[in-house]
Amino acid sequence: MMTSLFSIFEPTSSILSLPLNWISTLLGSIFMPYLFWASPSRGLLLWLKTSKMLQKEFKTILGPTNLGTSFIFVSLFSFILSNNFLGLLPYIFTSSSHLSMTLSLALPLWVCFIFFGWINHTQHMFEHLVPQGTPGILMPFMVLIETVSNIIRPGTLAIRLAANMIAGHLLLSLLGNMGPVMPLNLVPILIFSQILLLMLESAVAIIQSYVFAILSTLYASEVN
Repeated sequence: MMTSLFSIFEPTSSILSLPLNWISTLLGSIFMPYLFWASPSRGLLLWLKTSKMLQKEFKTILGPTNLGTSFIFVSLFSFILSNNFLGLLPYIFTSSSHLSMTLSLALPLWVCFIFFGWINHTQHMFEHLVPQGTPGILMPFMVLIETVSNIIRPGTLAIRLAANMIAGHLLLSLLGNMGPVMPLNLVPILIFSQILLLMLESAVAIIQSYVFAILSTLYASEVN
């Protein structure tokens, strides 16, 4: 029995209290289209076209010194997108709605960017703390503001993704729990509203994956 509305997001199964629900994070690799066939399917062609488009956009942001880094962000987009979509299916644990997963994606990337920037482009990183044209009296405040904004970047990435995934799932759960107590003539309206909300959540799953990947790419481009 569900003790609270947020218990649907608890990452603990009923088998010996083991967190087996996290295995759903790896299910996305099963559904990815593979090059096993002589002629590619429509799904594979669509996925290849999407990947090439994303890689081209990431290369534009990273500049000529990307050295294949765009592949990392395309893979990151694919991983988050698969987990977001799998979370919309019944009885599959939504791993991307937990800060423990989203922060484990954002924090290592941010740490790598910061260390790479300060070790290889120290002067550029110091210049980035003070935007061009800043008055001398405001420079200490700008350094403080830029430092805080750099520190909170992994947190904002993680919270943005987790909060958006939790919000839609909570609304779907609330509407679903209203079904047994609603009058019969209002049930079609409830079903129609849930279908619309599910379509909205599908769009949010794509948008949030893209936002996470594109912001990570922008953060990487700043350290070059």
